[in-house]
Amino acid sequence: MGVAADTARVRSGWEASLLATKLHVPDLPAAFVSRARLLDLLDAGAPRRLVVVCAPAGFGKSALLADWVRQKRRPSAWLSLEEADNDPVRFWRHVVAALDQVLPGIDERLSPLLGPPAPESFVGFVATLINTLAESERSVTPAALALDDLHVIDAPPVVESFTYFAEHRPAALQLLIGSRIDPPLPLARMRVRGELTEIRAEQLRFTPEEAAALLRGAVEGDIPADAVAALTARTEGWAAGLQLAGLSLRGEADPARFIADFSGSHRFVLDYLTEEVLERQPAEVTEFLLQTSVLDRLSGPLCDALTGRSDGQQMLERLERANLFLIPLDQVRGWWRYHQLFADLLRARLRHRHPDRVARLHDAASAWYDEHGFIDAAAQHAMAGGNIDRLAELRGDADDAVEHASRALAAARPGEWMLRIHATGYLALAYWLQGRLPAAERMLVESIAQVSPGRPRPTDARGAGADRA
Repeated sequence: MGVAADTARVRSGWEASLLATKLHVPDLPAAFVSRARLLDLLDAGAPRRLVVVCAPAGFGKSALLADWVRQKRRPSAWLSLEEADNDPVRFWRHVVAALDQVLPGIDERLSPLLGPPAPESFVGFVATLINTLAESERSVTPAALALDDLHVIDAPPVVESFTYFAEHRPAALQLLIGSRIDPPLPLARMRVRGELTEIRAEQLRFTPEEAAALLRGAVEGDIPADAVAALTARTEGWAAGLQLAGLSLRGEADPARFIADFSGSHRFVLDYLTEEVLERQPAEVTEFLLQTSVLDRLSGPLCDALTGRSDGQQMLERLERANLFLIPLDQVRGWWRYHQLFADLLRARLRHRHPDRVARLHDAASAWYDEHGFIDAAAQHAMAGGNIDRLAELRGDADDAVEHASRALAAARPGEWMLRIHATGYLALAYWLQGRLPAAERMLVESIAQVSPGRPRPTDARGAGADRA
């Protein structure tokens, strides 16, 4: 953002009126489920610690913070942020007004310093605010300030002055931040110093028990445990997905069929993710998302093969930082996957907008996997793209695959269940590529048996290696 734009924001700041509704804690929905395990995490943060609740849209960040504030766990002030708060005068005027709720009189003392005219240095104003808070902290109990939707703030004067405030605020003032992306703060340094409490998507995901309570409230009745488990798995504990599913289940004649078909292309989910996520992205990000949506897992080089670009790794890291429903599959940021419902939406959008691209993208993925020795994934994409010629080529490699998988299965020790699962699944696919369907089916059954509770696990691979059905 240019200097001229920032100056214009400052100039309009002293004309901005205070919006009292921004200082009110949002009402919680009727079907809201208070989650004690998350409230305890917020409580565990000592006043000096910065609390960051960061996750993609619809994960329940605002609701969690609002629940904590409403339960009066600590004297707390609230401020809902919006794009217009990139004006530094407007931003700090509302922060001071919010703090006045827990430290009466601070607004009257400091608001005049915001002009007109606006202060020459907002860091200087913040230093005065910090000193005023420090003078007051001896006579008050520890207090908290919750700032919701901080991801909308990107103007340098606001970012710079807020960073200074967050790092130098008095110990008695706890700062809680709700954001879709990491706030522009030195989080790594705070993490090392033990000054940071983080609640992210992994903690915000609903457990089956929490999902059952939410769905009961949404449908105003009981839902079978297996249905709850299926919806929790399908939504991956995403709060908005569960709420939208609950709304749709009301009066549903065939709940089991609805749950089986529930996906990112459901009209409620489609509308939410389109309005809250896709429509907010730059064109290049949307294009990348659509082109890579055919993939079940993503890496930088693989994405480059589909997009024709050379910045796949950088783009994936950018999407992860932006919390765009991208889930890392390892600790070295080599592989990711999209959230299931988000992938459903992207694929539906790709089929609608660019139906002619789908087969080409699958073909490019199949070629990349084949080149890098992943026969199973190459075959899956060739099948999805309808590339019969490539499937025939892959069948030529199936004999080697059968021999390799059989040796791996025979060498697996009794306790190496993950190796057995991969080897039997791989062997099933190799048999299928050879056209030996009965043998493929037997291997698939054995693979499933190894991950199904209460079912016997195979103890050796003599049948697999000798099977020539």
